[in-house]
Amino acid sequence: MSEELQPVPHPEQPETPPDGQEVVATEAEAPVAEGAAPPSVEDLQARIAELEREKAELRDNWLRAVADYKNFKRRTEQERADLIRNASAALLLKLLPVMDDLERAMASVTPEVAETPWYGGFKLIPQKLQTILESEGVSQMQTVGEAFDPNRHEAIIYEPSEDGEDGKVIAELQRGYMLRDRVLRPAMVKVSQGRKQPSTSETTNE
Repeated sequence: MSEELQPVPHPEQPETPPDGQEVVATEAEAPVAEGAAPPSVEDLQARIAELEREKAELRDNWLRAVADYKNFKRRTEQERADLIRNASAALLLKLLPVMDDLERAMASVTPEVAETPWYGGFKLIPQKLQTILESEGVSQMQTVGEAFDPNRHEAIIYEPSEDGEDGKVIAELQRGYMLRDRVLRPAMVKVSQGRKQPSTSETTNE
């Protein structure tokens, strides 16, 4: 009876494990760095503390970057709104002299001209212009009878008053306008300056 030849495994190739079984490396076969010692508990705790500090620093930087971006966006939007508002104010300010000329022209119209049909159409021009100004937030100042305010009024003439009241607007020489809550153009006014002093002839007659 002849013996069956058994395959001899090659010395460079490991034997193939049976199906369903895993090859478990023994402690002797596991790669271990020469002279390396496992980290101590203190080393691990120090490493954890360092990572916690890095995380806190990164979070602070992120929050600061988000806050800077929000401030930049808010500032940019505010600058854009200011630019639009200033451009609108400049345009409206250029329209005011036109309104002044129209009002002076209407004030100098004679009764004969006021009865003509074309004057009826002409009166619509300042009315439409006034409507446009009001739609943009422009309003006329009320000055006569109010106390003089250098922020809203420009004193052109000082004149003694009969009632002796000082610093009161007694006449308006050029209309002033407000743009919402800001002064678009101050009003040119005549301001009272105390009681009128009697002349020499009046004193003599008395």
